[in-house]
Order: sequence, then C-alpha cells, then structure tokens
Amino acid sequence: MKRFKYLSFILLFPFICCNGSDIEPEPEPEQLQQTIRELVAEVFPEGNVFIGSASHHSLIGTESVNILDREFSYVTPANDFKQSYIHPEPGKYKYEQSDDWVQHCKYKNQVIRMHAPISPQCSPWAREDNRTAEELETMLAEYMTALCEKYNGVSNILWLDVVNETIDHSKGGWFGPKEGTEKWENPWPKIGFDETHALRPPIYIKQAFTIANQLAPNLKQIINQHGALEEATWEKMKELVAYLRENNLRIDGLGWQAHIDLGWEKIPGNIERLGQIVRWCHANNLEFHITEFNVWLKPENKYKLNEQATTFEAITKAILDNRSGGVVGVNFWHIRANDTQNKDWDGCLFNDQYEPKPAYLKINELLKSYK
Repeated sequence: MKRFKYLSFILLFPFICCNGSDIEPEPEPEQLQQTIRELVAEVFPEGNVFIGSASHHSLIGTESVNILDREFSYVTPANDFKQSYIHPEPGKYKYEQSDDWVQHCKYKNQVIRMHAPISPQCSPWAREDNRTAEELETMLAEYMTALCEKYNGVSNILWLDVVNETIDHSKGGWFGPKEGTEKWENPWPKIGFDETHALRPPIYIKQAFTIANQLAPNLKQIINQHGALEEATWEKMKELVAYLRENNLRIDGLGWQAHIDLGWEKIPGNIERLGQIVRWCHANNLEFHITEFNVWLKPENKYKLNEQATTFEAITKAILDNRSGGVVGVNFWHIRANDTQNKDWDGCLFNDQYEPKPAYLKINELLKSYK
C-alpha cells in the first residue's frame, strides 16, 4: 500500500549482512499510517458507523478514486443515480454510469448510498415552466419506478435518498419552483400540497415514499436536507417524519448536507443541537447521516488549514460520540476541491495535489482516540 509522504518513517540505509546481501528493514508497525477505512473497521466492529466519501463516475481510474478506494468503504456516487443522468429525456434511460459504480464498489468491497432523490437536481425537461401537475406526477412515477425496480436487492446498495432539499432553510417554507430551467429550483411542489394536514406538505414527498416503500423494500429510505442545521428547518423535518408515518410510510433515516463555513462549531448551540438531533433520530428508530460534508475555505480564509481541521473534527466527534443509540454516518463530499463545483473554496480532506491536509490527519487521529 502506498503510504503518505508526510509520515515520519525512520529511514535506514541498506546495510551489508554477513552473507553480503543488501536488506532494507521494514518500518516498525506503529510507524505506518492506518487509513480511515482500516480504522473504522477496527474501532467500530459493531457496524453502526459508516465513514465515506463521494465522487463522480468521470473520476474512476484517477487518483481521486484511488484515494476513495483506499480510504473509504462507503461511497456516494455524486450525481450518477439522479434523474438528470438516468432519465435525461422522455422515454430514455441510461444506466451505464450507475451500473459501473455498482460493479466498481463490489470489487472494492464498498457499500453505496444511492443519491437519487426526487429533488431540485432533476432533468431540465422536468423543470420546464409549462409542466402541469399531471405531467410531473407521471415523470416522478416513471423515474422512481424504474430506479427502484432496477436497484432494489443489489447487495451493496444500502440506502436510497428518496427526497432531497424539501425545505427552504433560509425561509422555513417548502422549497419550490422558479422560472426557467437553469436556476437551482424544485419543480415538484407544482403537483400540489396536502391541504388536509396542518403541515401542508408537498404531495410529491408522499408519492415518492409510496413508490420507494413498495418497490425498494430492501433499501433504507432517507430524507436528505441542506442548510446549516437551522433549528426551524429541523423542527419542520421532525413534523414531516411524523406525517409520513401517520400515512403508514416507512422512513429509515435523516441526512444533513453539511456544506458549512469555517468555524461553524464555534456558533453557540450548534454542536449541542447536532447531538440532540442525532439522539432524536435514534429515539425515533432513524439513522442519522452527514451525507455531504465540506468545510469551506473561501479565498479570504484559504490559509486557515488548521482551523478547517478543527471544524471537521468537532462535527465528526459530535456524530461519533452519539453513535451508541443507532447507526450514524459521515460522508465527505469529494476527495479534493478540484472535483467539486466550488473549486476555489477548498472544502475537502485532500489538496489538489492529492496530499492529505491537516483535516485528514485530525479525522485519522480522532478515530484512533476511540480505540
């Protein structure tokens, strides 16, 4: 296994043995850096902790995916299961990239979270302003039915993100459509709202879970939410969970897309609220996952690598410290900044030369502390 150049190996020059052969001694075992993958397997053998990373299909065969395979046993193919990739046009389905991930991860002994939600990341033709509620219902049903029928029962796919970014975390309402097809928007609320319930949830959420429950019973079913863990958003999320269960629908976990700024853990109440949410999930028979984890180093903070490491560590620790009640997961969003949409924000564990940053070392040391 290739070892990182930052490791402080004791270097010994080859010496001449009595038989005249050159021998270079192996490093002492304690000097070798364990990978995150190795540490998770060793430290959490109960199997209730998953630590992984995301990547794109286009990066298979590159150093980014080499690092992914070395460091993580849990993978989120970033976009390759979404409607925009699998169902890009009416009547057309493309499974080449998603199938490649299934085979790749089987070969590398990795499990998959299928990030394939009914969400803002839908096909442009579904976002066209002239779409009617009836058309959107048909599009939702076609995609979810095809996806679930194809991948339910695949042994190394454990989770399905059923819906994503349902709540507008900046305003507290339901995240909905905008004009045009290029903006970040969610067309699905056009289908309507359940006016019989005080929460008034968009009907598409119930429809998506109904199909997933029926056709993908072997997959754990997740709601994924973005934002900075705003209290109002997550109180509404709890109400949404209750609503789905009132309608006899199964939901297995909540996910937080933690694309956050440097120093998030220093804001009073943040770490405490994170722990409370994890414990609430476990008390209500739900898993909790950080599904997309970046700590942004925006240009004005680009040299604050140690502070970034501290933020990564504090949030990961809050998750791991609350693991006893159920399943928890941490999924880092890509290996290096150049693989993300925010290339100038440097929010990953490795730099663009594939070298581990202080954040990687902090996570590694944190895992060791649980031995």
